[in-house]
Amino acid sequence: MRPENWQLTEDLDEFLSRAGDFLHSRPALHTVPLTVADVLRRRGPHVYGSGTPLFGVLDDGTVRAALVHTPPFPLHVTRLTAPEADALAARLTALERPVPGVSGPRETAETFAAAWQRRTGTTAAIFVRQRLYRLGELTVPEPRPRGRARIAGPGDRELLSRWKAEFRADTGHGFGTDPDAWADARIAEGGATLWEAADGTPVSLAGATPQTAGQIRIAPVYTPAALRGRGYAGAVTAEVSRTARENGVAEILLFTDLANPTSNGLYQRIGYRPVADFAVWRFGGDAR
Repeated sequence: MRPENWQLTEDLDEFLSRAGDFLHSRPALHTVPLTVADVLRRRGPHVYGSGTPLFGVLDDGTVRAALVHTPPFPLHVTRLTAPEADALAARLTALERPVPGVSGPRETAETFAAAWQRRTGTTAAIFVRQRLYRLGELTVPEPRPRGRARIAGPGDRELLSRWKAEFRADTGHGFGTDPDAWADARIAEGGATLWEAADGTPVSLAGATPQTAGQIRIAPVYTPAALRGRGYAGAVTAEVSRTARENGVAEILLFTDLANPTSNGLYQRIGYRPVADFAVWRFGGDAR
C-alpha cells in the first residue's frame, strides 16, 4: 500500500463525490464522517474550529477507506488494515500535518496510533473506548418518571449552553465546540429534547443530529449530577428514539463510553443493540 493512494483534499464537495457511495454503503459504521460532512455543508468549514478541515480517500482503483479531520478534534478514519494505516501515517507525516489524535473502529484506531508513534516519535494514549449501538425494538423504561418531554426552544438557550459545557467537563468530549453555537444550532434544528419534571423544571437533555443517510445519532445525553438516578435520562432518550422512529428514521444510533456500565445497561434496556466498538487515542509530545 503506497502513501500516494491516499488522496487528500480540503474540498468537501470533491471528497463527497469520491467517498459518498462508500460512506453510504455502511452508514451506521460511517456515521461520524457522514454527520461531520453534513454539518460542514450546512454550517460552514469552521464550525468545529479555526483550522482548515482535511478529507481523504484511500483509492487504489476502488475506494477502500476515508478520513475526515476537523481541527482541533482527532483525525477520524474508517476501518483500515495495518498497511493502509501505515500508508496514511506516512502521507500525513510527509505533509507535516498536525494530528492531535485518532478516532475510529477500535482496532483501526489502535493500529494507526502505533504507526503514528513509529513514524513521529510522539506518545499515544487511549482516551476513551466506545460502543456504537443501533435501536432495535424500543422498550420505554419503567417506572417512567413523572413529567414530560418537550423540544427545546430559544428560551432554553442559556440552559443548553450551560449543560453542554458541563457535559464536556464531565466527559472530556467536545472541547473545541462553542457551547453557545452548539445550543443555537440545536434549537434551530429542533435537535434538543428536554425532560421536564412535574413542576416544569428541565432535568435532563437528549440531543440528536439532523437526519443524514437515513439515520440520526442521539448525542449528548446529559443529566446534572444532583438529578441522576431518577430515570430522567432513560425517559428522554426513549422519547427522542420514539419520535425519530415515528418520523420514519431508518437507523437510530448512539455511542456510549464503555467505562460507564450504567449508561450501557440503560440503553440496552431501552432496546439498543451493539454494532461495533470504537476508540479515541490522543497523541502527546516527543517520546524520544
